[in-house]
Amino acid sequence: MLAVMLGKERPRVSFWIAAGLGAVAAVGFAALRSGGIGAWQTICWALVLALSVMAVLTGLSIAQEPPAPTLAGGAAFAYLSVVSMLLGFFAWYRGLGIGPMAQVSQVQLAQPILTLIWAALLLGEQLTWLTLLGAAAVIACALSAVRVRSKG
Repeated sequence: MLAVMLGKERPRVSFWIAAGLGAVAAVGFAALRSGGIGAWQTICWALVLALSVMAVLTGLSIAQEPPAPTLAGGAAFAYLSVVSMLLGFFAWYRGLGIGPMAQVSQVQLAQPILTLIWAALLLGEQLTWLTLLGAAAVIACALSAVRVRSKG
């Protein structure tokens, strides 16, 4: 909502209904499957609060047993740091800047669904009918929101 307000976009009411239903479907599915979720603010504050504790624990751990990095471990760390996080953010914010933010942002609702699919394909995770039903509801709402054209 903040992105829409800052971008001075004026989506139709049908967009807000579809986007709201998508958010409710995603939150409802996550609450049913995991017992509840936290907001992005929770994650950010948890990282800020954990930083000092983690810095101390990391220092103690290094003092007790200096790390012995491997090539595979270093490559994984580099990939996660550069490709997944840094370049991923560039691509995401570029995408938000190209299209109407209100509609482009609905793509984010597909991320947990894609994660479930990749986990099933690559790691052999089992997908239940409830999971597939929740995924279909979230995707349907996101697609509905994206298809609604914004007012000029």
